[in-house]
Amino acid sequence: MDNSYDSSSSLSFVSSHLSHGSSNHNVSSTTSNEHGENIEILSLNKLSGSLEKLLIEVEYDYSDAEILIEDIPVGIHRCILASRSPFFHELFKKGTDGSGKEGKPRYLMSDLMPYGTVGYQAFQVFLYYLYTGRLKASPTEETTCVDETCIHVACRPAINHALELMYASATFQMKELVLLFQRHLLNFVEKALVEDVIPILMAAFNCQLDQLLSRCIQRVARSDFDNTSLEKELPHEVLTEIKSLRLSFQPESTPNAMEAESLNEKSIRRIHKALDSDDVELLKLLLNESSVTLDDAYALHYACAYSDSKVIQEVLSLGMADILRRNSRGYTVLHVAARRKDPSILVALLNKGARASDTTPDGQTALAICQRLTRCKDYHEKTVQCKESNKDRLCVDVLEREMRRNSMTVNMSVSSQLTADDLHMRLDYLEDRVAFARLLFPAEARVAIENAEADSSSLYANSSALKVTNGNPKEVDLNESPSARTRKLQLRLHALMKTVENGRRFFPHCSEVLDKFLEDDEMPDVFFLEKGSEEEQRIKKARFMELKDDVQKAFHKDMAENNHSGFSSTVSSSSSSTRREGLNHRVRRK
Repeated sequence: MDNSYDSSSSLSFVSSHLSHGSSNHNVSSTTSNEHGENIEILSLNKLSGSLEKLLIEVEYDYSDAEILIEDIPVGIHRCILASRSPFFHELFKKGTDGSGKEGKPRYLMSDLMPYGTVGYQAFQVFLYYLYTGRLKASPTEETTCVDETCIHVACRPAINHALELMYASATFQMKELVLLFQRHLLNFVEKALVEDVIPILMAAFNCQLDQLLSRCIQRVARSDFDNTSLEKELPHEVLTEIKSLRLSFQPESTPNAMEAESLNEKSIRRIHKALDSDDVELLKLLLNESSVTLDDAYALHYACAYSDSKVIQEVLSLGMADILRRNSRGYTVLHVAARRKDPSILVALLNKGARASDTTPDGQTALAICQRLTRCKDYHEKTVQCKESNKDRLCVDVLEREMRRNSMTVNMSVSSQLTADDLHMRLDYLEDRVAFARLLFPAEARVAIENAEADSSSLYANSSALKVTNGNPKEVDLNESPSARTRKLQLRLHALMKTVENGRRFFPHCSEVLDKFLEDDEMPDVFFLEKGSEEEQRIKKARFMELKDDVQKAFHKDMAENNHSGFSSTVSSSSSSTRREGLNHRVRRK
């Protein structure tokens, strides 16, 4: 396809030049021609503005049909679309039933697209061009990701939005826009990650954009993107061309090496086919009959990319795959799963020991991968009651929590380097936190303590030791050596930090309430609610009652999200009753 087309003139209504009678023009004729052209440009601008009203002003809604996109009906004027687009001209000639609002003809966007997808916002941009001859800027929340370090020149939301506009332009036969967006996509090819070049390549293939397709094939062939993934995602003819290019880049292999590689490849393909068919029993048989292991086949990486979450759980339960293993590109299974954007898979991997802090060779964590794939629009979308939460946001939240949990673990590793004063201050904070957790979430705190292998009986028995007041040091055994005492405090610190870490993992919303409460300089001391003047007691009790409301809301959020077998509805009910008793007891206590 020829890309020398000048799109700048095609993206607005352009007046035709007036015919000049001869090659020699006097001043008056030149002035007259310029005046005529200015009037024509002015009138075309007015026409563009008038047609814009049909799109943006409710009182000018004279649409005679509608297109349903993402469950949103978009009013259209068939005469305008038919005159601007050959596709719509042929479509409207066929007619349709009056299934839309007020008996208007309704068309489904999904039915109009032979390949690719076009979302609501992208179609609004395209429609604006059809009506006004001008391209308007796309909404920032559509084209930017939630990674604050990203400059948004080639992140996935920007690419996806450009692809939607390309598919709309190609399908609805707007050649000038096809050329424009092809140049736009060409800018992404060298800047984007190779994984994000694949959808661009598919758009070029589907829309028959030869120049863009050639550039994408060259980029993928030069990359380290594995052939197995390419076979899953690309058409045969494109895959053949990429493999041919790669062979031309590599030195020739010896016959013996090629034969051994061929045998291994057959075994690996069988393993992958078993995963494709969700047949874990067949997978076990193949592993018993072959010397190729799950790790040799990168089976867990493959499953995390293409298999159902239940199959991934079964593969994990075999205990035969290294969850920290990196593939030929240096990606762990968690990195692969992050691109899949399925929260259930991420949680399953994290529970089996996957590390959220691991980075790819280019320095990306699983969290950063998820953030680069998530639109601001989706992340900040309000949760609607009885509607499934946005999975993109859930994935980011799960990985953020895990990163915070890891930061706590890092703190544990350096605790031995704390000074005596720092150690006591850290213990004070953590013991306060555990005490508040026991008070507000008794059943959950007990489980967190037990999972941290702490001595829960001693925590509950020695509650008076959980709070240090007036800056006085804790009671210590004077016969105990300083080194032994420090070691004991360090062990105590580790146990408390592990307890808090478990609390954050299982009850993140409750932990956030505790964070806010403990960081509040004006927080009431719940162990001394009835000390001070009557006014001070009233203020402290009022603040404490607010905390109870926050606690209840956070607790219900956690229980709604928590699928861990150790936290059943029985725990929920017993915890709620115990919590009410504990709170009321503490409020009355002097």
